[in-house]
Amino acid sequence: MKLIMFGVDDKEVPYAKEWAEKTGNEVKIVKDQLSSTNVDSVDGYDGISVLQTSKIDDPAIYAKLNQFGIKQLSTRTAGYDMFDLDLAKKNCLKITNVSIYSPRAIAEMGLTHAMYLLRKIGEFKQRMVNNADFRWSKDLVSDEIYNQTVAIVGLGHIGGATAQIYKALGARVIAVTRATSVVYAPYVDEFVDLETALKEADIITLHVPLTSSTENMFAAPQFKKMKKNALLINMARGKVVNTADLIDALKNHEIGGAGLDTLGDETTYFSKKVASEDVPADFKELVKMPNVVVTPHVAFMTDTAVRNMVQISLNDIAAIVEGKNVKNEVRF
Repeated sequence: MKLIMFGVDDKEVPYAKEWAEKTGNEVKIVKDQLSSTNVDSVDGYDGISVLQTSKIDDPAIYAKLNQFGIKQLSTRTAGYDMFDLDLAKKNCLKITNVSIYSPRAIAEMGLTHAMYLLRKIGEFKQRMVNNADFRWSKDLVSDEIYNQTVAIVGLGHIGGATAQIYKALGARVIAVTRATSVVYAPYVDEFVDLETALKEADIITLHVPLTSSTENMFAAPQFKKMKKNALLINMARGKVVNTADLIDALKNHEIGGAGLDTLGDETTYFSKKVASEDVPADFKELVKMPNVVVTPHVAFMTDTAVRNMVQISLNDIAAIVEGKNVKNEVRF
């Protein structure tokens, strides 16, 4: 069996080679993301895996994959919003994702952002670096995590792992979710609606997929309802948050801070080395703020997560090529 992987980072290569040696299959590594300019390279392969947040929305790509006999598209991520599901269906392509690669990797990064903000490390750093000011200022007295009410928005695998960690640290955990989870219920003090979460939470951490109903889920109306010192943590997708409205809310002191592993326009520069003049204005403005921390969509980057992302994706491709069903197939 011949498989091809697009958007491959150096950290993925050892795990792809390990899988190929173990299974006896061929895996071609392509650094570039799948696009209309390289889709012809898929001809002669049996299955395809991608890792990208940029859209794959050119109808010609899907038509060519169908023409080449490809039966599936696999993403090495939990999110699959890069695919056009209508075009995939039209061209008889199954979609798979890696719904569970390491929920704790994302949960721990979210906690890291929250603790950085809660303890006002950015403010201390700015004063020390810019002004040589090492005083113990009373306006930088922080709180401890057990005094916080943490709202988990989206209680899937990652949201559930996040709830478990905060609960273990003594926080009051509330959750906004479409369906009460039996698995994660022990780590949730109360299931609430979004309005209640906005009103009560000291930390709001986002773990929802990007859909038409979650795009701009957090914008000006939501920020105005949050506590003035509340922290927003986005470990989900950039467009779940309206970045312009977030910047306004931070400038107007409507919320206390933001931890962001993702931004709405990230596909133009995250995971790339770009010229300074090409860095978007919103990013430049956010990183100047001491009460904001931004990381370039790297919450998944642990050894455990990367290995699972690669090998689960390849396992699912092989299974589909062999005519088997897989639990990670996206139903649409």
